[in-house]
Amino acid sequence: MPTPPALVAVDLGASSGRVLAGRLEAGRLTTHEAGRFPNRPVRAGGRLHWDVLALWAGVQDGLRAAARSHGPVASVGIDTWAVDYGLLDADGHLLGNPVHYRDGRTAGAAEAFAQLLAPAAHYAATGSQVQPFNTVYQLLAAGSAAGCSTSPRAADRLLLVPDLLGRWLSGAEATEVTNASTTGMLDPATRRWSPPVLDALAASPAGDVRRLLAPLVEPGTVLGPVLAGVAGDPGLDGALHVAVGSHDTASAVAAVPLGDAPAAWISSGTWSLVGVELAAPVLTSAGRAANFTNELGVAGTVRYLRNVAGLWLLQESLRSWADAGDPQDLTTLLAAAADAPALRTVVDVDDPAFAPPGDMPARIAAAARRTGQPVPERPAEVARCVLDSLALAYRRAVHQAAALSGRDVQVVHVVGGGARNALLCRLTADATGLPVVAGPVEATAIGNLLTQALALGELSGGLTAVREVVRASSGLVTHHPGGPEQPWARAEERLWP
Repeated sequence: MPTPPALVAVDLGASSGRVLAGRLEAGRLTTHEAGRFPNRPVRAGGRLHWDVLALWAGVQDGLRAAARSHGPVASVGIDTWAVDYGLLDADGHLLGNPVHYRDGRTAGAAEAFAQLLAPAAHYAATGSQVQPFNTVYQLLAAGSAAGCSTSPRAADRLLLVPDLLGRWLSGAEATEVTNASTTGMLDPATRRWSPPVLDALAASPAGDVRRLLAPLVEPGTVLGPVLAGVAGDPGLDGALHVAVGSHDTASAVAAVPLGDAPAAWISSGTWSLVGVELAAPVLTSAGRAANFTNELGVAGTVRYLRNVAGLWLLQESLRSWADAGDPQDLTTLLAAAADAPALRTVVDVDDPAFAPPGDMPARIAAAARRTGQPVPERPAEVARCVLDSLALAYRRAVHQAAALSGRDVQVVHVVGGGARNALLCRLTADATGLPVVAGPVEATAIGNLLTQALALGELSGGLTAVREVVRASSGLVTHHPGGPEQPWARAEERLWP
């Protein structure tokens, strides 16, 4: 039997990008990394930007490497982070590098937009959590910068980052719905743009952005062939550009190996997203109060979730110790943390004090003093505090997701980098009182690749078939609760009385 053509996933994260080739054979998916490149934001002119042209160069190099090593290539799909966008002029030229979501230009924009559309009405229209960097707030802030080339009034087209790269890949101008649902401008019930939000923007300095918006497409839409000038390698001849879950979490959730038991999932990495997969959005006032968001998923699904600060606290602690001349081996550190006293000190990982880069152990110590708890001093104590606190945040979010959605959650799936952290997974099982299934680590790329397989007819049966392939292709590990829930309940009450 001939070897099937390769599928290629372009997966861009906040710190790096990579290109992976995959093949689906006999119900199993194999993947190979073809290219990896840094994603270094650049500060210029008082703004923090994404260097999108450097990213595009890395994407092209990775595609050509995939074609040489694993071609011929049948299709390419692109996923990235959410909310950020590029503006194009009437000739299709980029009007400056996209502004980074961590740039400070959106300070006060959410409050300003609330004067145009009441927060309750905004949530009823979009089901979107309030994050200061949501696209709707970025547009308001950009529109207020009169005469600026990055003002939406100066543009002819707006494309979210994966769609911008997709335009350069195939020439197609489209907005994929999973990423569009993070903008604060999409109606999750109709899966179309929200008229009340667009009307509110039209009355603002941003102006009428309707004219900028590309047609919406669902994951699995074939957008056209890769442009000949991009391919540059015979192995890419005839390759198709397929819209996947272009928000990386949408692709990751598509690859969560959900079974028959009602489940919650955690996409665990630098950030964590905790939620459930639903058939329809939940637009209640209780959900708005809990800051749950309704983001769209592959195959007509809704990802009902809450953002939780993730392994960032541990990553920054490791960097701080290394900068201070005391580098820590992660494996050794986690082994020592496992032996440290449980729940001795817990902090609210979503406290804004932990968001910026800097001396994380010092900030954790300050939080402990402020709340009258023992101060973690040794690295193992700090690591145990972080992981206990993160498991506690997961417990709270899982229970909220179940209550707000009316789901009886019986198992928790952890995908992404956090699935490698056995201690975190075990603590999450203890905290939630539920079995935790860890894996796959490469969920985002796998979901991207298998959505392409569905689009090309290499796989049939929708998400059920995708998840059967994931289970067959991944070494999943189940962690069972090992102790009573009462200490976790008491710690949760202590932290969030």
